[in-house]
Amino acid sequence: MSALAHLEQSLSTERSVLLAYSGGLDSSVLLHQLVLLRQQRPELTLRALHIHHGLSPLADSWVAHCVQQCARWQVPLEMVKVNVDAREGGTEAAARNARYQALQRHLLPGETLLTAQHRDDQCETLLLALKRGSGPAGLAAMPQAHRLGANRHLRPLLGFGRQQLEAWAERYRLSWIEDESNQDPRYDRNFLRLQVLPLLNERWPHFSAAAARSAALCGEQEQLLDELLAASLDELIAVDGSLHFLPMMTMSSVRRAALLRRWIARQNGAMPSREALERIWQEVACSREDAEPCLRLGSAEVRRYRDRLWWLTSAEPVRECRLHWSAPWHPLRLPGQLGELLANADADCHGDRLRPPLLSEAVTVRFQARGTFHIVGRAGSRPLKKLWQEAGVPPWQRERIPLIFYDERLIAAVGVFVTREGAAASADGGWHICWQRENKEESC
Repeated sequence: MSALAHLEQSLSTERSVLLAYSGGLDSSVLLHQLVLLRQQRPELTLRALHIHHGLSPLADSWVAHCVQQCARWQVPLEMVKVNVDAREGGTEAAARNARYQALQRHLLPGETLLTAQHRDDQCETLLLALKRGSGPAGLAAMPQAHRLGANRHLRPLLGFGRQQLEAWAERYRLSWIEDESNQDPRYDRNFLRLQVLPLLNERWPHFSAAAARSAALCGEQEQLLDELLAASLDELIAVDGSLHFLPMMTMSSVRRAALLRRWIARQNGAMPSREALERIWQEVACSREDAEPCLRLGSAEVRRYRDRLWWLTSAEPVRECRLHWSAPWHPLRLPGQLGELLANADADCHGDRLRPPLLSEAVTVRFQARGTFHIVGRAGSRPLKKLWQEAGVPPWQRERIPLIFYDERLIAAVGVFVTREGAAASADGGWHICWQRENKEESC
């Protein structure tokens, strides 16, 4: 099958694609193939995104090349600058993380991301996984298709070697840029590409293809495990993403580790090592019932609350924030990517029902409070900590729930409780306060 026919088959169901376009050989070939495919399928929407890492003094000239090339082929191009912190696992890993985070942010709903990794890249990825002592998931290397958040991510060139891409570029007289850092063997991937793989391919000319087949077989085994474990995982994971781990106590360590890996993958977490998985189980899941264990893994944390495990990513602190809200009660944007509050008197939303504030009362939204409170539906007053516990709110979430105050009186913890001072006069009257979280799900 020709490269263009393969691309057409790979994108047969796609209507809108975004290409990660570096300007190098691989992405230049893929961009050219996409332009040819668009001629056959005019309904295909094609965009390109160039990531400016700021690591090379030539980076600005690369942008100019990409702009010129995309203009020539009438492909909309967007350039995004990212910051690369080499302290986060080294320059290669940090650049990759920054790149994919930027790509994910700029994907449109329903748009498919295309990247131009090829068969030789796959071989390098497999060897790097062997160096790290990875299991089947790591040895599966790069999948040809997977999910990136809510969008699809495809690698349509994964079945083609670099020599085939060079032949395509020569045939169509394409021009591309060369990143001078690709010649620096201090980087692991470059060391493999420049010094190791030439020897292996000289001895075994089909080594890269054989390695790619091994990666594909490992990927098939992982896919089979995903299918076999999906029902068990669905039973263990709650709507909020927490993991009910008590049923796992009687499982074999192998099955338990496989479920933990897939739970973390569903939370979009970086896959921890085998040792880290054992620490999650021993130090967090098996801790005392009255403990509040916290295991930090990179930028994430694993915590336990009651009989559930939680995978948490770092979040902007909001404890000291105080927001003023006044008529005409436009949607109030919350800090820390917490979404927004809506005050809707007619209210189709199913939110908290409060009495409207008096004209003399100032309305603020805060994230901390002290004291004891009477809440609607309960006799007697209770300390705030006790109210959180009774509602099953984990400690780390308590200072991320918006609290509505009228003057200095706590009226409601949105989605959790309403105080006696904030109760609506009738079941049909009052305010409806809805909390629209960042993921657009309504919290009631």
